[in-house]
Amino acid sequence: MRFEETWNEWKKGRLTQEEAGRILGMSERTFRRYLRRVEEEGVQGILDKRLTQAFSRRVPVDEALALVEKYRSRHDGWNVKHFHTWYRKEGGSRSYTWVKKTLQENGAVQKAPGKGKHRKRRERAAWEGMMIHQDASRHPWVSGQIWDLVVTMDDATNEHYSMFFVADDGTASIIQGMWEMSFVESGRNELIQIVRTKRKDVSNNFKLPRAIKGVRILCQGHIVS
Repeated sequence: MRFEETWNEWKKGRLTQEEAGRILGMSERTFRRYLRRVEEEGVQGILDKRLTQAFSRRVPVDEALALVEKYRSRHDGWNVKHFHTWYRKEGGSRSYTWVKKTLQENGAVQKAPGKGKHRKRRERAAWEGMMIHQDASRHPWVSGQIWDLVVTMDDATNEHYSMFFVADDGTASIIQGMWEMSFVESGRNELIQIVRTKRKDVSNNFKLPRAIKGVRILCQGHIVS
């Protein structure tokens, strides 16, 4: 409902100020401010003046058209980055963003297709125990001591199977974390397929505990065991 209609309903006594403000999506206090402005300036007083005032820093239309014409006549086929470099050397003062937007809006250059998300979210594992993550975080967990917190957790449920402190994480902490996983006790180790770790010193000589033979060890996306 437009302001004039709500205002007229309020004047007729059919709406309170609180109800009128709720209809317009504003507080009762804001509605009263609008009423004072209408009384002083009329309905024109509540119009957004930004819609009728020209932006003082707006680039003249002639300048924009001259830029497009110059590109088409002398630099057709150049990418925007190269053209903007030339444009600044010739004394141009506009930004790269403005030059690119002006050329695109006038059809001189085409918008590049989107490259998609920088990091695409990977689907979680289908079953609990199918994929295990292991990582270590160094931090002064206790005042005066810097330890590595080694966490072993499930990809599907985020359940933490093992957490412990070590002075420095390594191959031994990987083995300890895998041994402490609750699936060894509950029999879920038969579902395990992949264990992900960021340890760089994991090599092809890494030996898995007998209870979980056949599991792939991934180190930064590469299979190492």
